[in-house]
Amino acid sequence: MASAEVRQELNCSICLEMYKYPVMLSCGHNFCRVCIDRVLDTQKGSGGYSCPQCRKRSRRRPTLQRNITLCNIVETLRSTHPDQKKTGIFCTYCIYYLVPAVKSCLMCEASLCNNHLRVHSQSPEHVLTDPTTSMEKRKCSIHRELLKYYCTEDSACICVSCSLAGEHRGHKVETLDEASEKKKQKLRNVLQKLIAKRKEIEQRVQSLQELKGKVQEKSAGLTERVTALFIELRRHLEDLEKTVLRNISNQVERISQSLSNLIDQLEIKKEDLSRKMEDMELCNMTDPLTVLQESDTGDLCDTEEGDDEDRERHDRLLHEGEDLDVSRISHTLHTGLSDMIKGVNVFFYIQEASDILLDVNTAHNNLQISDDMKTVSRSDIKQNRPQTPERFQLWFQVLSSQRFSSGRHYWDVDVSEAEDCMIGMCYPSIERGGGVQTVIGHNNKSWGLHRYRGGCYLLHDDKPIMIYPDLSSNRVRIDVDYEAGQLSFYDLCDPIRHLHTFTTTFTEPLHAVLYVGNGHIKISGRVRRFLI
Repeated sequence: MASAEVRQELNCSICLEMYKYPVMLSCGHNFCRVCIDRVLDTQKGSGGYSCPQCRKRSRRRPTLQRNITLCNIVETLRSTHPDQKKTGIFCTYCIYYLVPAVKSCLMCEASLCNNHLRVHSQSPEHVLTDPTTSMEKRKCSIHRELLKYYCTEDSACICVSCSLAGEHRGHKVETLDEASEKKKQKLRNVLQKLIAKRKEIEQRVQSLQELKGKVQEKSAGLTERVTALFIELRRHLEDLEKTVLRNISNQVERISQSLSNLIDQLEIKKEDLSRKMEDMELCNMTDPLTVLQESDTGDLCDTEEGDDEDRERHDRLLHEGEDLDVSRISHTLHTGLSDMIKGVNVFFYIQEASDILLDVNTAHNNLQISDDMKTVSRSDIKQNRPQTPERFQLWFQVLSSQRFSSGRHYWDVDVSEAEDCMIGMCYPSIERGGGVQTVIGHNNKSWGLHRYRGGCYLLHDDKPIMIYPDLSSNRVRIDVDYEAGQLSFYDLCDPIRHLHTFTTTFTEPLHAVLYVGNGHIKISGRVRRFLI
């Protein structure tokens, strides 16, 4: 206990740690140089300074004097006992200096430095361990003997008396070393499993990070292309706007010029008529002789010369058209926009849409196919089609005549009139004869979406994926990227909702496949191919 008291005397009362460069005030109290400087700085401007320990005051800031003796003691202790901070356990018998312990004796319940360890008893009952303060935990709480054995039945550490005459008598016991080694072996096995699992997760994280990097890289390239496309589109739109507005302006200028010419001619005639009307003062004269003796007035009466021609031109302008040629303007606008759309398709390598048609040679005999080969409906009337290996025999299914073995394609289906239906894609090698293995999604050769009255789910290799909530619209889009091995389903609501994407490696060409439990299904969109 004395060693602890000595140790306390080497602590600064401000930071509560061993002195660092100790200095002394005039009152005799010692502090770390940095600690006391910080305290005195806070007292500046308060009218005086005081010792943090005894409160002795002075008007001027105290002069700090280095305590050479204390410095030497601290430095010596630190150099001779460099490990004391590591364990914080000191020799029980060194009462004047803090000397780190190198061993603890469980029998004596004491910690020993190197010097005291050399004179300590070497008898077997004095069990030495690494320095510890929890020696009570190493003794039996009943017999106060050292715990030397492990009871495997009760999973408890016991002493000799417990195993011979106590409650663990007759139980299977092991030495602490044996039991400890077994437990450590179990822990090592668990650790190996944890390491393997962590490695697996690291690999999965790495693969996802690589995928994320590829997506970001692809996104960056696509963003750059789309940005360039819209810059080009804006330029084309501006050029098209200028062309259309110039077209309108030219038409207005031409029509205005023609109308202005006719207006000027009519104004001249109007002025001529006004002049002649002024010369008609004879109408107001009362002297007959004067009226008759005036110069010939025949030219004044000739006012209809050219009137028919001007009237005809006037009527033609009003009724037949010196008007804007809207159809020409629309044609210019439509042609320009169409060229831009074609440019977008070329930019993204989008081919023109084509119809996706159903193959009647694969249709079950209780399915009716419309004349345009786009609608399939369930019928109670059996069709008289030949039973061929290509035809579905048991389930009400039909394939498309098109097959897809490269590129990216999508097509839409209207399921509003079918409460029980399935749509998807499959390999041509799918079974046709019968059994549940021939149904869309119930095998490893098809992928489909099953819609029924209570909801919908996706299916492949007989493994369902439930969709929550149900479809928000009555139209479904199927998108296949053959090279990427991706088959995606979308709900064509607003906005479009992605339902699920199957990822695999396609080994055969793909056909669209439809199943109709009741009602009918209609292919509402045309298949488009993306090469991007």
